[in-house]
Amino acid sequence: MTSLKRLHIILVAALFGTLALTAQDNDRILNRPYADMKKIHFGFSVGMNFQDLHITNNGFITDDGEQWMADIPSHSPGFCVNVLADWRISKHFNLRLSPGMYFGNKVVQYRNTFGDPDNPEPSHYRQSQNIKSTYVVVPLDVKFSAQRYRNLRPYFTGGVMALFDVSKDHSEQLKLKNTDVMLTVGLGCDFYLPFFKLCPEVKFCFGLKNMLQKNRPDLQDDPERMRFTQSVDKVQDNMVVLTFYFE
Repeated sequence: MTSLKRLHIILVAALFGTLALTAQDNDRILNRPYADMKKIHFGFSVGMNFQDLHITNNGFITDDGEQWMADIPSHSPGFCVNVLADWRISKHFNLRLSPGMYFGNKVVQYRNTFGDPDNPEPSHYRQSQNIKSTYVVVPLDVKFSAQRYRNLRPYFTGGVMALFDVSKDHSEQLKLKNTDVMLTVGLGCDFYLPFFKLCPEVKFCFGLKNMLQKNRPDLQDDPERMRFTQSVDKVQDNMVVLTFYFE
C-alpha cells in the first residue's frame, strides 16, 4: 500500500472519528435552524493539502548504461486557503464555487536501477528534485447533503477544479506545465454551531492532463539533466485536501 493511500485512509478515519465523538446527546438544542434555507451564502476555508505525482517511467537507458526511475516516496503537508460562494439548488443539492490558493511541494526521487549504491559519488545512483508549487485553484462542486440530524449533516461532493501554478519557473530535471484540470470527489459533515457552521471535508483530486514538458530546449546542452526527462513518459497531478469551512 502506497503512502498516499495510507494517508487517504487516515484522513477519512480521522474525519469519521470526529463525527462519532461529536454526535452525542448533548446537542438537543437546534443551532441555526434556518441556515440551510438561504438561497446564497458565503464563507471561507483553511486547511492542508498533500500533493502527489503519478509518474510513468519508460525504462530509457542512456548511452552510458544508466536507467533512471522517478518516484515520490513520501508526502509533506502544504497550506491552503479559499473563499466560498454556495448556491442552494434544492433541499439536498448545492452548487459551490471556492477559489483560493494552495501552497505545497513534491520531492521527486530518482534512482539509477543499474547504479551502485556504494559508489563514492552517490549522484550516479540517486538524485532528488524538490518541486515547489503555488497554485491558484478554482473548484466547482455539487454538494449532496443527507437529512440533518440534530446539529450534524453529512454530505458528499463531486466536481472539477481548474489549477494554475504561479510559482517561479525553474529549469530542473523535470519541468511541469503550469495549468491542469482535476476531477474531485469529497466527503464531509456540517456541524451547526451557535454562530456559524463548521464543515470539515476531505477531498480527493485527480489530474486529467499529462503535466510533463518533453520539449526541453533549455537542456539541449545539458545531457546530465536531460536524461531524467527522457526517462519519463507521463506525469499526472494527484492531491488530497483536508479543509475546514466556516459558513
